[in-house]
Amino acid sequence: MRPTATRIAGRVCTRCNSAPRASILPAVTAATSTRVSSPLSVLTGGTAFAFSTTPRSLSSEEPQRSQPQSAQQPTHYSLFPQTLPDGPPPAGPFPIPLRTLRKEFLSLQAKHHPDLHPPATRPQAEQISSVINEAYRTLANPLYRAQYLLGLRGVDVANDETLKTENQELLMEVLEARESIEEAEAEDDLVDLRTVNEERIRNSEEELDRAFGTDDIQAAKEEAVRLRYWVNIQDSLDNWEQGKPVVLEH
Repeated sequence: MRPTATRIAGRVCTRCNSAPRASILPAVTAATSTRVSSPLSVLTGGTAFAFSTTPRSLSSEEPQRSQPQSAQQPTHYSLFPQTLPDGPPPAGPFPIPLRTLRKEFLSLQAKHHPDLHPPATRPQAEQISSVINEAYRTLANPLYRAQYLLGLRGVDVANDETLKTENQELLMEVLEARESIEEAEAEDDLVDLRTVNEERIRNSEEELDRAFGTDDIQAAKEEAVRLRYWVNIQDSLDNWEQGKPVVLEH
C-alpha cells in the first residue's frame, strides 16, 4: 500500500490505543471539554479534562461563524505546546509541522507509556497514553484535523447527512474516478489519476488553511466534505485490485 498525503506519519502504540476505524471517514471525536478529577491534569499544566465523543449539531439556521475558544479550554493542541504554541485556528495555523509534532509526541510517550510505569500507576499511565495517541493521530492527519476543528464548533462533518455535497460537478468527478479505478487493468493505468487526486488533496488542505485562518466555518465545512471525497479516492487507489468493486463513501 502506498502512503498518501493524508496518512499519518509514523506509528502509534497499539497496546494503549483503541483500534482505528475501518472506514477512512471516521466519526469526529468532539473536543468539547468537561472538567473532571483526572490524572490527565499532568498533561495540561494542572487543567484536567476529558473529551466528549458526541459532537453537538448545528442547524442550518444557526450562525456559521464560530465563537472564539476559551483560552482555558483544553484541546488536542494543548498537549503539544512546543509544536503548537498558538493553539487551534484561527489563532494558530491549520498546517502542522509533522516532524516536530512527532518529536513532541514521542517525548510525551516516553514519560507516560504504560510499560515504563509500575503496576500501581499503570492504569493512570494507560489513560494518559491513550489521550496522547488520540491527539497525535487526529492532528497528524489533515482530514481528521479538519473534522476535529469543526467538532470544536459543534459540526459533525463525518456523520451529518445534511452536509453531503450537492455539487454536481464534484459528484461527476468522483463517479469518473470510481469508474477509472474499476476499469484499470494494472496499477500503471492509475498513475495519472493518482497524480490528479494528490493535487486535489493539496488544494483542499490549502483551502482549509484559508478558511480556518479567517474563521470561515461554512467554507471549512464545505472543503472538509470535499477533502473527504478525495481521501476516499486515494484510499481506493492504494487498495486497488483488478476487478475489485470500488465503494466511495460520502
